[in-house]
Amino acid sequence: MGFLDINNVTKSYGAMEVLHKVDIQVQEGEFLVLVGPSGCGKSTLLNMIAGLEGISSGEIAIKDRVVNNVAPSKRNIAMVFQSYALYPNMTVGKNITFGLEMQGTPKSERDAAMADVAKLLQIENLLDRKPGQLSGGQRQRVAMGRALVRNPDVFLFDEPLSNLDAKLRVDMRTEIKKLHQKLGTTIVYVTHDQIEAMTLSTRIAVMYDGYVQQLGTPKEIYDNPANLFVATFMGSPAMNVLNAQLVEMNGALHARIAGSEGQQVNLRIENAPEAYRAYVDREVMFGVRPEAITDPEGADRNARNIQAMTNTVSVTEPAGADTFVSTTLSGRDCIARMRADADVHAGQPFEFAVNMDKAVLFDPKTEDRIA
Repeated sequence: MGFLDINNVTKSYGAMEVLHKVDIQVQEGEFLVLVGPSGCGKSTLLNMIAGLEGISSGEIAIKDRVVNNVAPSKRNIAMVFQSYALYPNMTVGKNITFGLEMQGTPKSERDAAMADVAKLLQIENLLDRKPGQLSGGQRQRVAMGRALVRNPDVFLFDEPLSNLDAKLRVDMRTEIKKLHQKLGTTIVYVTHDQIEAMTLSTRIAVMYDGYVQQLGTPKEIYDNPANLFVATFMGSPAMNVLNAQLVEMNGALHARIAGSEGQQVNLRIENAPEAYRAYVDREVMFGVRPEAITDPEGADRNARNIQAMTNTVSVTEPAGADTFVSTTLSGRDCIARMRADADVHAGQPFEFAVNMDKAVLFDPKTEDRIA
């Protein structure tokens, strides 16, 4: 049992089921991120935890108490919305303490709680202002303060940074992470931004089409994606996925792909899972992330299996600390991530270093990872 238990929860609108047997246990102090594209069901699930949406079947429990039929105000949760949802006619201080006032908390306790939260969020100088006088980042801090002051069991964040500009999103992301580390609060956070998911979470639930596609730590999700959707959704640039044939040569398995000039490229696989044997001489999908294809000098020195591959460079894109290089493999653009000073030029052959320790194979029919 977790601190927050979501047990076989479904949601239907009429005959249409939009969430399918979601089963997640969130431990106390955990930062769980629900991530996925628009319409995948992540906000619906968050609203069901909050009590803003009914549950069609299954159970949601907070601290071992089933809350299916408990009103939102009685669940001891606090929610931070994308829209901030501040009262425009109230000061910042009043916005922060209004919920406590409605609960009948004495003024002295309200003031003490407001002072603590304002100091934590560094908004002491804003308490007498109205929301209309604040920037987007300041408003989001106030919305977070209103949630924090209640000392809830679970914090729910619904895409709280999506209205902010890119730089402010990065800054606020850091602040939310610091806040979690300092307070050890239990957080469920919804976003469509996979960078937010990777940087903030202790665990991620990747959602698509109403299903949890994979639940795991950021490292598990990134290094061992459960299927093609997770592999290509998580990571920027996305994982390269290429048509390949699994062949056996000299007693070792190889992924055979087509090079830019139509030549065969055979990449040796070491310590292959036993499940790979069933795919020998069959088509597979070969997945490798951009940073696992690089220049020889930039290859991971701790890797056990670096394979050389000569192929023609299509495009180079200098990006400050890195250079992104595009090359054609199996008829598709494949992105490599190299050092900024890698000596690589468009239109010329180049010896790429492929870290096969990081390669994964997928079944082309089921799209599940072969493991």
